[in-house]
Amino acid sequence: MNWDDVRVFLAVARAGQILAASRRLGLNHATVGRRLDALEAALGAKLFDRRPNGCETTREGASFLAAAERMEAEMLGARASLGQPETQLSGTVRIGAPDGFGTAFLAPRLGALAERHPALTVQLVPVPRAFSISRREADIAITVERPSQGRLVARRLVSYALGLYGAGAYLDQFGRPGSVAELRAHRLVGHVDDLVYSPSLHYAGEILPDWQSRVEISSALGQLEAVAAGAGIGILHAFMAGGRPGLERVLPDCEIRREYWLVTHETSRELTRIRAVADFIAELVQGERALFG
Repeated sequence: MNWDDVRVFLAVARAGQILAASRRLGLNHATVGRRLDALEAALGAKLFDRRPNGCETTREGASFLAAAERMEAEMLGARASLGQPETQLSGTVRIGAPDGFGTAFLAPRLGALAERHPALTVQLVPVPRAFSISRREADIAITVERPSQGRLVARRLVSYALGLYGAGAYLDQFGRPGSVAELRAHRLVGHVDDLVYSPSLHYAGEILPDWQSRVEISSALGQLEAVAAGAGIGILHAFMAGGRPGLERVLPDCEIRREYWLVTHETSRELTRIRAVADFIAELVQGERALFG
């Protein structure tokens, strides 16, 4: 069995598509297909149902995936333990982050990383969901809770504040609430409850136990834009809303605090490229800690 074929299998299993996997691996579509064929022949099993819209692991493929991930973890661990140098900081590092942190904070600052390491490719996937480091969906994940399971290493990035905000135009028209109870008379903007991926993000009830959103948006960035446009009053991240023209803080004594954590897999954290990107993110946050409230 060829390790390179196993590496291709893992990329396709995680991407769900041969084309997407080929792009991440830097191989052409036909080469990825041939590698899969070779692995299936070596194992004597069909690993994927290949369809025009993507690839789905078969029962045998799902079973082999667990073994392949153990092989990958051992390979990465052996490389790190031997101190194998990466003489040129190159390759790809994928960061999975909540959309607020990823889009509003990290994305505008990645240019400095590109200047520092010209041969490195950084992929930022800022969407409102959790990422599995164990399944290698990302090399680095920014999370809102410290992980409690898996062979993961987490470091606390920063504590951040959330507060109530409304657009000045909305508040001029509908009034500024003088108490938490008066929020019930306003249009409220919040999450789509069944799409909240972490229990710690069910924070509206900490301000108003019977919070009822009239406008529900599944992303923090979307909520910010809706509130800024006058949709109502919402709970927004201070580092996103604090400097936004036209937004006003409502009931400033009402504050919620959460934490961001930086998470890597224990077998890959010592790889130079991953460590460099993780350290870069930590440096950014440390340098602008006051922004987070």
